[in-house]
Amino acid sequence: MTALRLPAALEPGRHEPLGALARDGGVNFAVFSEHAERIELCLFDAGGQRELRRYALHGPHDGVFHGFLPGLGTGLVYGLRAHGPYEPEAGHRFNAHKLLLDPYAREIVGQFGWRAEHHGYPLGHPDGARAFDTRDNALHALKARVPAPVTDSPRKSAPRIALADVVLYEVHVKGFSKQHPEIPAGLQGTYAGLAHPAAIAHFKALGVTTLSLLPVQYAIDEPHLADKGLHNYWGYNTLGFFCPDPRLAQAVHRDDPGAVAAEFRAMVAALHESGLEVVLDVVYNHTPEGNEFGPTLSFRGLDNKSYYRLVADDKSRSENLTGCGNTLNAQHPRVTQFVLDSLRFWVEEMGVDGFRVDLAPVLGRVERGAFEPQAAFFTALRQDPVLSAVHLIAEPWDAAPDGYQLGRFPGRFLEWNDKFRDAVRGYWLQSELQGGRVGRGEFARRFTGSSDLFFHHGQRRPTASVNFVAVHDGYTLHDVVSYSHKHNQANGEDNRDGRDGELSANFGVEGASEDAAIRATRERVRRAMLASLLLAQGTPMLNAGDEIANSQGGNNNAYCQDNATGWLDWAAADADLAAFVGLVLRLRREHALLHHGRWFVPPPGGRGDASVSWYTPGGAEMQVHDWHEGGSAAFACQLRCPDDRAQALALVFNPEPQPLPFTLAQGPWQLLLDSSGELSPNSQSVSLPLNVPARSLLLLRAV
Repeated sequence: MTALRLPAALEPGRHEPLGALARDGGVNFAVFSEHAERIELCLFDAGGQRELRRYALHGPHDGVFHGFLPGLGTGLVYGLRAHGPYEPEAGHRFNAHKLLLDPYAREIVGQFGWRAEHHGYPLGHPDGARAFDTRDNALHALKARVPAPVTDSPRKSAPRIALADVVLYEVHVKGFSKQHPEIPAGLQGTYAGLAHPAAIAHFKALGVTTLSLLPVQYAIDEPHLADKGLHNYWGYNTLGFFCPDPRLAQAVHRDDPGAVAAEFRAMVAALHESGLEVVLDVVYNHTPEGNEFGPTLSFRGLDNKSYYRLVADDKSRSENLTGCGNTLNAQHPRVTQFVLDSLRFWVEEMGVDGFRVDLAPVLGRVERGAFEPQAAFFTALRQDPVLSAVHLIAEPWDAAPDGYQLGRFPGRFLEWNDKFRDAVRGYWLQSELQGGRVGRGEFARRFTGSSDLFFHHGQRRPTASVNFVAVHDGYTLHDVVSYSHKHNQANGEDNRDGRDGELSANFGVEGASEDAAIRATRERVRRAMLASLLLAQGTPMLNAGDEIANSQGGNNNAYCQDNATGWLDWAAADADLAAFVGLVLRLRREHALLHHGRWFVPPPGGRGDASVSWYTPGGAEMQVHDWHEGGSAAFACQLRCPDDRAQALALVFNPEPQPLPFTLAQGPWQLLLDSSGELSPNSQSVSLPLNVPARSLLLLRAV
């Protein structure tokens, strides 16, 4: 870099796009700040260790500072310094002694470490965060690097899977392959490892269509984890919203952000070529700058008052609707633009097929923190010509007083449905639970798409319900049937972290058991839950590892376990269980009524309408009093299409610890699936009454 001839002056630039872009024989810079008085562009050597020159950006014009450096191009390393008032009581925390990372950085260089000089105030000062720190942090600050332009479309081979056919697979890039014996050691735990033929073969054998990746954007560890020598393994602490995390790349690529991005794009391309979609879990609700006592790394130093929600009657304090200290202010038009620009980048330049939005209500918070489904952000998102065509999935809760917003998201949003999780667990575990038992009515409502949440609130389709029984946050499915209490001691928080009261049962022994009867019971319940998940109406989501009976030793908050606890244990993989999942998903694909995509109607239904009817074990149609009978949990349903009797299906649910006789109306019926494995499917019709095994789900079709 020192060999470069740096211009004596910075020319005026364009106000768009924000960030740094090599164009027209130079580099254009554009930075938003509504309240800064002056912003300086600081150029560094290639390693980011020595500052070479500073230029004052032109502007602001409509809140954008800009400049153009002729004769320079890709690989240029830079940071920003923002001048303005340091008035915490007014919401302003400008401190030009702090080098700031460009929020639009496409490439990030350096290694971040928690140091006192990253804070805008002296740590330990009696005035706290109202004091002002004059130490310069540039030597240790992360810097941005001007990227090379992407010259070809990374979406040229992207599949387009109909929503009714989507089967999500939530997976951690590193955790999936870190211990996979068929993936070369150098690729284990990397983007390339997730796209290795052995990984793809597993996804295809299961029958999943769409990988939902835990966060892959550039993240840093929280200070309390760094103090304990732990890492934020899940990655929900994003700082670089336009950069793939180098920790998930091959070791040979990690020091070159351009190579990291190329590896990520190659992963997406390989998955696309195999017909698999890629959805990213994204965190636009908070940043690592934390509350008012946190560091000044980027957003806070550029324009604290615009980028963050502040307490209405005390602008020196951050409004915490996330549980993470701060809350991005998506109500501000420029913050809305920032989020949309970032999302669009990941589609257009990195090739992904959609997003799962962490703590999504934050993006719809308006005045006084109220959630508004028609907030400006959601309107802009739905109208965006790029983003309106990809998957949008909401985690429908945040840490606000009215944080639970399940069913209220607009338009094409799908939503994580934790009511499905609790219904399935409570139904199949009810013989072991003192509280939390689930009756037939609640289970049936969730199994058929949760119309109370998605039809009556906006007339959305059953596919809006993302059904799951386990996800990254909580017990694995193996641990749901193996532990009655969380075991999070390794997280260093005295077992206080993680969700208390999670619906689970150990069936007599906490953790691993050598008792054959206990092991067999756990296996039955696990398979019944998986079958319930994969055959229910809605969009099923499988937690990676549940198909191989992966355990986390009862840790239900393994966010900081970047070790064997958090990685999939392929050495102990249950291949028979994975084959069972593949079988159930094959049946789902083969029978349209199992992924209908529209609401069932009462029988007989009209032309094109599928109907559902419910039956007692005795074969009688369920009446009102049957739904409220507390002593009986077993029942059955029939799915029918009036245009084609041969499509009729029956599902039988027996959560009881003993077998029960069932009479199936409107037969004859052929058995397709017995989750317990006691009954063998065959081409002959079953004899009635059918003795349904304990703790099992049966699927039959009309013959």
